[in-house]
Amino acid sequence: MKLLLSVCIGGLCCATHAGEPAYLVRATELKAKPFSDAATLTLLAENRKVELLLRQASWTQVKAEGTTGWVKMLSLRLGDPTVSKKSGDSGLGALFSAAATGNSGSTTTTGVKGVTEENLKNAQPNPQALKAVQTYSVSKKEAQQFANAGGLTPQTLDYVANEGSTK
Repeated sequence: MKLLLSVCIGGLCCATHAGEPAYLVRATELKAKPFSDAATLTLLAENRKVELLLRQASWTQVKAEGTTGWVKMLSLRLGDPTVSKKSGDSGLGALFSAAATGNSGSTTTTGVKGVTEENLKNAQPNPQALKAVQTYSVSKKEAQQFANAGGLTPQTLDYVANEGSTK
């Protein structure tokens, strides 16, 4: 459980690489605000280079073609767009996504992308990947300081048993 929590915290709280270039993985609408129903400023072409400015939930503020606006985080790719990645090598950032929808700012969460039942059945240990994920872990004290700084309050959740479980 500690490992999963570390991955979630690392995946959801990592900072945007402000000032760095990124490329669009698909044609994408540049929005005036970080909402699906916000006004569209322009349509940006696939592989278009943009400058990252700020991240808010699942949206990233970018500068492109002299205009500043918002695109969905999953539409962006850091690094050279002409370099192919190995199959399944999408990095920690692609493991989880949280999507703000509409102007209400409500949040929807999706899980792992591109993992099939066959991948899970044939999974092999990867000590290097585990070591990389462990770099996101923090002590209980550091986690508490982070929560306090963000105004978060503790919540107790009841155990949820699997269907058919006797626990």
